[in-house]
Amino acid sequence: MAEAIGLSVVIPVFNEEDNLEPLLKELVPVLEGLGLGWEVLCVNDASTDASATVLARLAAAEPRLRVLTHRINSGESAGQASGFRHARGALVVTMDADLQNDPADIPRYIAALGPGIDAVCGYRAERREGWLRRFASRAANRFRAAITGDRLRDAGCTFRLLRRAALADIPVFNGMHRFLPTLIKAQGGAVVEIPINDRPRFTGVSKYGINNRLWRGLADCFGVRWYQRRALRFDRLGDA
Repeated sequence: MAEAIGLSVVIPVFNEEDNLEPLLKELVPVLEGLGLGWEVLCVNDASTDASATVLARLAAAEPRLRVLTHRINSGESAGQASGFRHARGALVVTMDADLQNDPADIPRYIAALGPGIDAVCGYRAERREGWLRRFASRAANRFRAAITGDRLRDAGCTFRLLRRAALADIPVFNGMHRFLPTLIKAQGGAVVEIPINDRPRFTGVSKYGINNRLWRGLADCFGVRWYQRRALRFDRLGDA
């Protein structure tokens, strides 16, 4: 009889050929120690490097690794949405493929997921980025808080633990991944935050800069504010 899946880890992948094997080597022992059935879903977002080849090799050696593939590059929100659609676990972890998220934090996420909590979000107490990125993130967080009223400490951190049931009615759009906690709260969900380890990128190139992260994220705040006013609130009795 197949093991029941309790936890799904969703990892969008775009041109991370050198990071994928080290990431799985760190991640699998952590997941093995949780005492839950698990799966890892890597969503290859039309990578142009050897990521597809590396993922195929890793999946051949680890049957709990599932590879999903986008035919066109669609971004991190699309990668997460594809993972959510195919995830089988009652709990879902979202993390990046660049090794900046530390898999060793996952047990702490699970420990923080108490009754009535729908999402646990990490915040990077000590950022491993340059001063310009840190400044832009602080400015974006303040603007976001002013527009949406959601004072999340680190909205740019997409390393999270979510109840899959809380994702069922989340609207999917380009930029969704930045606002998942706010969208969950808008539907009546509860969110908590924990400090996590932030690591520098050792190889590969960041896919985000000031132009494609800051300005678009600020514009999205107004759409999210509209959604907050229109969202249906759910009482999900019986969730795990």
